Amino acid sequence: MIQFALSGHSGVPIYRQIQDQIRFGVSSGRLQAGEQLPTVRALAVELSVNPNTIIKAYTELEREGVLTTEQGTGTFVAQQPAGGLSEADRQAKLESLCVEFLAHAGGYGFTAQEVNRMIRHLLEQGGRPC
Repeated sequence: MIQFALSGHSGVPIYRQIQDQIRFGVSSGRLQAGEQLPTVRALAVELSVNPNTIIKAYTELEREGVLTTEQGTGTFVAQQPAGGLSEADRQAKLESLCVEFLAHAGGYGFTAQEVNRMIRHLLEQGGRPC
């Protein structure tokens, strides 16, 4: 299970922070396929947020195929489909995401070196925000 860490100062909506942390948990292996996530109510209490915020995060991730919900049982990490993108497509998508991210960070005055340092720092901290 992952520990959620929210920032009210990041400018990123809370539901997006929750989604991003779940996505990172899945991609990093901290969340395994079939693993149950906290209930909406439990996570809302833990994070001191409105339950509708959790519902929004979970619903969008379910639409994307990251999560599944079983009525009366809970919300789980979905089984990831085998095959997916080809390696060339994955690399092209990663490059596109990195270019977009660096351009966005550059708009705030951050250099690529500062971004690199922060990414390394976050990875050392287990992927959680500082």
